[in-house]
Amino acid sequence: MYVIGFALLLGPLVTLHELGHLLVGRLFGVKAEAFSVGFGKELAGFTDRQGTRWKLSALPLGGYVQFKGDMNPASIPDPHAPVEEGSFQAAALWKRALIVAAGPVSNLLIAIGIFAAFFAIIGKPVIANEQDSRTIGAFAEGSVAEAAGLKTGDVVVAIDGREIRDFTDLKTKVALHPGKRMVFTVEREGQRIDYPLTTARVERKDNFGNVSAEGLIGVAPAGGKYELEDVGVLESIPLGARQAWDVTGMMITGIRQIVTGERSVKELGGPLKIAKFSGEQLSLGMGAFIHFAAMISLNLAFINFLPIPALDGGHLMFYAAEAIRRKPVGPQATEWAYRTGIALVLMLMAVVTVNDIISLPIFGS
Repeated sequence: MYVIGFALLLGPLVTLHELGHLLVGRLFGVKAEAFSVGFGKELAGFTDRQGTRWKLSALPLGGYVQFKGDMNPASIPDPHAPVEEGSFQAAALWKRALIVAAGPVSNLLIAIGIFAAFFAIIGKPVIANEQDSRTIGAFAEGSVAEAAGLKTGDVVVAIDGREIRDFTDLKTKVALHPGKRMVFTVEREGQRIDYPLTTARVERKDNFGNVSAEGLIGVAPAGGKYELEDVGVLESIPLGARQAWDVTGMMITGIRQIVTGERSVKELGGPLKIAKFSGEQLSLGMGAFIHFAAMISLNLAFINFLPIPALDGGHLMFYAAEAIRRKPVGPQATEWAYRTGIALVLMLMAVVTVNDIISLPIFGS
């Protein structure tokens, strides 16, 4: 299931990402010399009428489009290649930027489309009374919220100064911050009162044995029942975009917590962990698997937009510098920047791969 899930997940997402680059490139008259799913040695392929070599390569951890004038599959510009019609470097700056952005934008649109499809098919969750869902109805045993002074009947209106919509919003914000000091603003008898507290840190284990740390304050809502409301296709699109925005916010929070030490670097995962999760989600049914695919597609969009040389965001960073300077960055600076970027990517891959291997059952707990 891991192998099947990984192939069904990463293959289409990588192909669509690279197709975004290719199609926009062709739209602007830039010739693609190679389109590859995977890296390394070619296993199978063919050359189309436009001279593009389509191939399946041995290492299934990504893919690339090599345009005319690129030095290598990382799309590092070849300083010795002639700038001629049909080459990537001959295209106008704004065209190059759109070609590069097309890959991660494709992944972003895929994620929004999947989220929107779920809303259109299943419906939008709505709550009859949002205030009831934000009203504390009971406390769990050992509740940190109760110990901090909150009472049943209090309406939680904000966390750290940010308004909350309903109990799901409250639960999400708390779960993202295990063991963190937060300020809860409650409404009691017409007055707003601030209560600082430190969320409990709880380790949750799912049915597959995956462990994750979550924040908890030990409260239950007084009411507020969720129902599914039918929505049209057009209405589902902004709902899908909002869902993608919320998930991206959670990803940024998680990365920041790893950088600051609030979360362990062991929570980072690479190809082996993606394969494991994809197989697990596939075993739960196509609905769960497709939703997981949307999450991974959003991750691919986010990672590729990071301003790291050798990633799409790194290319866009150079184009921004070119637009400001009104001339390209020098070839030597470009080469060293790309070498540094590739080194950073390889180091990150090494870290996540070690994490993946250590998490395998043969190493115990």
